[in-house]
Amino acid sequence: MNGPTPVSSLLHSSTMVCAGVFLVIRCSPIFELSPNILFLMAVIGLLTALIGGISGIFQYDVKAIVAYSTTSQLGYMFFSCGLSNYEVAIFHLLNHAFFKCLLFLAGGALIHSFFDFQDIRRMGAAINFLPLTYLTFLVASLALMGFPFLTGFFSKDLILELSFARYVVYANFIHFFAVFAAFCTAIYSTRFLLYVFLMKTNTYRFFIKIEESSIIMSIPLIFLVIMSIFWGFLTSDLCSGWGTFV
Repeated sequence: MNGPTPVSSLLHSSTMVCAGVFLVIRCSPIFELSPNILFLMAVIGLLTALIGGISGIFQYDVKAIVAYSTTSQLGYMFFSCGLSNYEVAIFHLLNHAFFKCLLFLAGGALIHSFFDFQDIRRMGAAINFLPLTYLTFLVASLALMGFPFLTGFFSKDLILELSFARYVVYANFIHFFAVFAAFCTAIYSTRFLLYVFLMKTNTYRFFIKIEESSIIMSIPLIFLVIMSIFWGFLTSDLCSGWGTFV
């Protein structure tokens, strides 16, 4: 996570995610021939989602929190594949790309505004000085949490529903702990917003210089905000079946 934020954004929103999940989805006919391997994939994916979600609660670095959220969402995709719900996994992969890219680029804008400080304990009350950055983080965090009718909701909620409806013995256990992982996601996302934007500040010496990012940095954020709101709705029928959310 010491690399440039745009590089981290590309890695976590598309490259790193596609490397494993897309390969598993493409090889799904092979995996379907081995129920034991599917069970192992579901368990490892669930543990990944849980460990990533719990670890994110205890992080204070801006990029580390977002990075652990990527780990958690990867777990969702893998245990969805382990339950043979490959189309939902690819749907979540596509949706995840937009709001995770938005989180990282907004994190880069935030770090730039705070003169390269990444510890959220040294921030606070940034909503007064960085309203656009707050808006981008709010939309991206709500999409990550699966807030209704944002992009993340259409795939994440469907993963949880199908894990509950799957007729295998271990599916109900996976559903229960996956809901707990989603709860952890809501905790660290809300904690991040409180620490950085809403709570009392610890950065008085910065206030005279903190300002919003340039228009060149803001245009991609605005585009990703729009996609994080509408993309899941626009592609839900394509990826999960016509009329699924009617």
